[in-house]
Amino acid sequence: MGIKAWISVVSFFCGVVNGFTPEQLISAPRRTAAIPNSVGDLAIYYVSSYSFETHKNTHTWNLLDLGTGDTSVLFPEPEVSEVVWIADNAVLYINGTNADIAGGVELWVSDITDSSIRYKAASLAAPLANLKAVSTPSGVSYAVSGLAYPNGTAYNAEILEEPLSSARIYDSLFVRHWDTYITPQRYAIFAGSLSISNGVYSSSGGLKNLFSGIEGLESPVQPFGGTSDFDISPDGQKVTFLSKDPVLNPANNTASYIYLVPHSGLEKPVAINLPSESYSPEGASASPVFSPSGKTLAYLQQDENGYESDKNKIYVYDLENQSISVLSEDWDRSLESLSWSKDGKILLLIAGEYGRGKLWALPATAKNAEKPKAITGTENGSVGLAVPLSDDELLLSTSSFVSSAGFSRLQLSSGEVTTLLDPNAIDAELKGISKSSVGDFWYQGAASKVHGWIIKPEGFDEEKKYPIAFLIHGGPQDSWADAWNTRWSPKVFAEQGYVSIAINPTGSTGYGKEFEDAIQNDWGGAPYVDLVKGFEYILETYPFLDADRAVALGASYGGYMVNWIQGHDFGRRFKALVTHDGVFSTLNQITSEELYFPQHDFNGTLWDDRANFERWDPAAHIVNWSTPQLVIHNDLDYRLPFPEGLAVFNALQVRGVPSRFMNFPDENHLVLNPENSLVWHKEVIGWINKWIADI
Repeated sequence: MGIKAWISVVSFFCGVVNGFTPEQLISAPRRTAAIPNSVGDLAIYYVSSYSFETHKNTHTWNLLDLGTGDTSVLFPEPEVSEVVWIADNAVLYINGTNADIAGGVELWVSDITDSSIRYKAASLAAPLANLKAVSTPSGVSYAVSGLAYPNGTAYNAEILEEPLSSARIYDSLFVRHWDTYITPQRYAIFAGSLSISNGVYSSSGGLKNLFSGIEGLESPVQPFGGTSDFDISPDGQKVTFLSKDPVLNPANNTASYIYLVPHSGLEKPVAINLPSESYSPEGASASPVFSPSGKTLAYLQQDENGYESDKNKIYVYDLENQSISVLSEDWDRSLESLSWSKDGKILLLIAGEYGRGKLWALPATAKNAEKPKAITGTENGSVGLAVPLSDDELLLSTSSFVSSAGFSRLQLSSGEVTTLLDPNAIDAELKGISKSSVGDFWYQGAASKVHGWIIKPEGFDEEKKYPIAFLIHGGPQDSWADAWNTRWSPKVFAEQGYVSIAINPTGSTGYGKEFEDAIQNDWGGAPYVDLVKGFEYILETYPFLDADRAVALGASYGGYMVNWIQGHDFGRRFKALVTHDGVFSTLNQITSEELYFPQHDFNGTLWDDRANFERWDPAAHIVNWSTPQLVIHNDLDYRLPFPEGLAVFNALQVRGVPSRFMNFPDENHLVLNPENSLVWHKEVIGWINKWIADI
């Protein structure tokens, strides 16, 4: 059957109940966090939308009035890729094209109160990105990042001749990472300046590679690093950044350190948190950020090298004394990021707790025993970013299972929240979706209490029986959080007539370090028991759930777990299964790129103790596979390479189990292209509907 014919069949099965379709999920406006100017009366944010009619994305930079909540388009041009404030009424932005240099970009200045004042301030000879800027008495100190040659010069692929051979040759690990083969070029931070004269900004000198002189540095850290990996001091004189250890091989190590370097580039970077007799952390660092005074900087770091999900701890570095203090060392939460209050007295923390991304506050001079205080609670969904507007007010960017990114003002002294932009009120695709459709529950798992979510369709009738979409998250050290997700949205499954169940079993983040760490060398143990017990709990607790019409779906570790479930008794409780980029055999984990991950989670290498890998191997239980299964795996997935999915499908086919295989040659571990995402959703929903349709 051709793809167009199959989509037609899928459309028949996808009987939409309340109108929130995969098309609406994918095409609904996607907003970044809102960033205010220094006086706190305006903010800028980026929004993109995809049209399935024109098959094109639209991109705009918008201006948000923080007093009225009114919005207006600041830049409708798609070439404007990044915008930062340089004054209360002026912004600096990257124009993604360069009139003089193919592959280069330009820096432009614009007055937001007078659209006629808009001009080019600098020409950059490479596709540099991740713009950060600080205003100084003499102009602007800025930093950007991009690939650089080993000699330090910026890399521009557009001006290179096509090589005659496509050969790649390696003598050591890292061969490839996430979805890209490793090349001699590395990401570096480049510093530049704009001088101001008669109110006009212009380039002052060329760009300086701040890594020159030290081989092996790379920042932002790939593949997900960005502007949070570096910062410029308020006076524009210093830059701090994080880089993986320049000596240790990144395939086997997570160790990364925080560096300081003059913005002038006249001195080499110096690491401030190398292990020593008085400083023991050896794991990954994150979120370096200067205080408003520039006298201290805060950052996060993990203790253990080789464990990417180790707990982050809070550190403050005194630049004058060159001393480091640890804050709230025993605070048992999944800390994600930090920033400073306007006066520099408070550290603002975003940390997961019980399936929500909460905002916390901690005095910057807190004693080690003092714990952060939660600022937001269960009603706020998850906080993506909090930016101070004053000493007593924050601008929040938040989302939830049923709402994409929205903006509000939070007054700290009173707790009063003023909504500025509510996506459910202004986005046609999200209207009619309510928070009341989301609930949570707790039950006794394998060794402790386990938390889960229940998401119902709009118009829910508890007198009816509903099929179950049993969703299993990836990671495995991750969680289903009350936050917007355009790839795995429990609400989209609910709106196809299901009740979505999303459980956070052993290994999930936000429930304490012991609970999270307990999955090590136990992939198919306690987490599996937690899921089985959770399934039993929901059937006992919610009479509107139909036990005979249940399906299970998962991606990454969730895909592993679906394959594991397929080989065990729990697999017979489901009418259909869906595995996205999952593990066929744990014995194949040596094909991954970040080898520290399986080496940590299975207590060593395959040859250290083969039994650890064999114990939780889904392929060892193929003889039991019998539930219809959809398998999805993408060519550019180097985390869990493509043959893993093909092996699952081949085994199902040879055993005669009804099965289907879907592959995207241009996608990695995720599915990001809107058209591909639509096909993904239609295939997945069509598959699960097909197997419960006749019951």
